[in-house]
Amino acid sequence: MSHADESPGPGLRLYRDLADWYPLLTPVGDYTEEAAFYRHLFEAHGRRRPRTLLDLGSGGGHNAAHLKASLACTLVDLAPAMLALSHRLNPECEHIQGDMRSIRLGRVFDCVLAHDAISYMASRADLQSAIATAAEHTAPGGVALFQPDFVQETFKPGTETGGSEAGGRALRYLEWRWAPEADAGTYVTDMAYLLRDETGAVEVVHDRHVMGLFSRAVWLELIAAAGLAPLAVPFEHGSYSDTGHEVFLGLRPVPGDGV
Repeated sequence: MSHADESPGPGLRLYRDLADWYPLLTPVGDYTEEAAFYRHLFEAHGRRRPRTLLDLGSGGGHNAAHLKASLACTLVDLAPAMLALSHRLNPECEHIQGDMRSIRLGRVFDCVLAHDAISYMASRADLQSAIATAAEHTAPGGVALFQPDFVQETFKPGTETGGSEAGGRALRYLEWRWAPEADAGTYVTDMAYLLRDETGAVEVVHDRHVMGLFSRAVWLELIAAAGLAPLAVPFEHGSYSDTGHEVFLGLRPVPGDGV
């Protein structure tokens, strides 16, 4: 994942001093179905053979770990600690530190992916900038894919738990999602981590994440404004099937097409 500010506040420790724990929060093996689903969408909706991928907000590189077998991946993230983590996992991939709202690489890709990191765009202006970045890097006939955790129509407060262990360490978490007020345009994810190190010592950490929450109509409007043909599709893989989640595609027209 990525985050929206160049200088994040006291929250978002998961991407800074706790980054080495990230693979225990969401192990790379958990991304197998998700990555296959993304690849399917790129192949089904693109008008060019997908060979190159720009991953905006690539985080620990867990999607790229599965996609790199068939796509040459360029990974962009704001957090140096997450890029270092991804580089260890994906040494053959290109890694670039940058903000998804403003980075410009001067080249285009067959596929652009902004998965759940896009949820950190907590204002309409930030979301518009991130979508513009994706559009700027999408080749004619290519596909930009955006996967927010929620849209306004599907958001529900709630809790989730999980975690894993490896290498003598273990992590368990409680995720608590709630909205400060109706129609605020954001929601809060409070994370409580239980971290057990190799000695058996346990630390408890609280981490707060503020996420953007926009309507389906706003997503489609901003994608179209960026010069892409917008499309909403169900998010159908694994535990997300039949939950009302969805992803948004932006299809770059080829010369002679209209949007």
